[in-house]
Amino acid sequence: MTREKYFILLLTWSMLCFAAVKGVAQDSRKTLTLEQAIAATMANSRDIRLSKLDQHIAAANYAQTNAIFLPQLGFSYTAMTTNNPLNAFGFKLQQKSITASDFNPELLNHPSAAPDFFTKLELQQPLLNMDMIYQRKAAARQVELYEYTTEYTEAYLSFEVQKAYMQLQLSYEAMTVLEEALSTAKAVYAFTDNYFRQGMVQKSDLLNAQVRVSTVETQLVKAGSDVRNASDYLSQMMGQPGGVMYTTDPFVNDSLPVADTVAGISDRRPDFLAMQKAIASADMMIRSDKMSYLPRVNAFASYQWNDNRMWGFGSDAYLAGVRLSWDIFKGTRTKNSVAAKKLEKEKLTETLAQQQEQGGLALNKAYRQLADAQAEIRQQQVAVEQAAESLTILHNRYRQGLVNTTDVLMAATQLSQQKFAWAQAVFTSGVTNAYIHFLTSSSKK
Repeated sequence: MTREKYFILLLTWSMLCFAAVKGVAQDSRKTLTLEQAIAATMANSRDIRLSKLDQHIAAANYAQTNAIFLPQLGFSYTAMTTNNPLNAFGFKLQQKSITASDFNPELLNHPSAAPDFFTKLELQQPLLNMDMIYQRKAAARQVELYEYTTEYTEAYLSFEVQKAYMQLQLSYEAMTVLEEALSTAKAVYAFTDNYFRQGMVQKSDLLNAQVRVSTVETQLVKAGSDVRNASDYLSQMMGQPGGVMYTTDPFVNDSLPVADTVAGISDRRPDFLAMQKAIASADMMIRSDKMSYLPRVNAFASYQWNDNRMWGFGSDAYLAGVRLSWDIFKGTRTKNSVAAKKLEKEKLTETLAQQQEQGGLALNKAYRQLADAQAEIRQQQVAVEQAAESLTILHNRYRQGLVNTTDVLMAATQLSQQKFAWAQAVFTSGVTNAYIHFLTSSSKK
């Protein structure tokens, strides 16, 4: 391929890239603040809805345990007929219809078919069931567990939204840096093309300048795609349809200053409290199993009507009493159930200790990362100033024909790299600061 054809291809590719970038700029955009993004996520996140559903399920399960205090009332209506001697005579007794003739041996031994229509109301009232009381307490701990789980989910999603928002800010900052680099590259190309026409530089210099323009334009197209991707991710987190490009607040270094000493993680962090409630619930279940060794006391009562006619209520009777029941021996089921639940409780306790240790390690690492990012920001600010000054000097010398095109292009590339490094350091500082806030947060309950 000749140099002329290569130059034409580069020029065509540059025009296509520029058209793509221009298309990105013409897309519809919507202004979005960080507070709006967090509020929309809290209102529409599926993760939060799922967590709240778990919370409602736990509350419903707890409400079921009201049965250990409330009475149970049942109604039944039964129609029967028999010629069984015992049952036939019993039906007549219940119907209060026995006469002297019913004691005839022939009728007692060979009764005719005897109908009975039996209506019954039955009441059961729990009095003392210690194992059920502790199961109710365990269910109450489960409700609190899911409340803290929901709070932790909200805190984590808030951090994720901040991270995604800063990623979008970084993408826009990258586009700004590339647009400045493209402007510089085009200016260098214009000077080089002018010098080439005057025969002051070689064609290779012109091609190098064109390659730089094409490279920056390609990077700018990719940066536009990054903006779209970051916007779509924010839309997904906020429960909004994709395809909207959001504009953000200015990209600035507003991270909090680095603390001299590393603060500890609060014991009242929502995920720790949720685990503590899980341990408390397991402890209540252990006590429930132990209480099953004790007797149960329950009251019962019934009222019934018997008649030999359908829907008849010729005779009535009631029955009431108190029942004490005691499962003296269940094999080894209760003993082994207690042992298994104790092991589950021990596992939960170890898991909580592990989470607290990992949280401490993560916090120490985050503080170090924040300090490193802040130091890098200060260094990169100086580096950007120096690179900008170097490019200005070389550009002026290039106009005077004292340096070649490659030197100017390298200086422009260096300036872009330093700006990218500064933006990345600011992004890292902001994300790490948000992560520290998440790690050290405490429950609001």
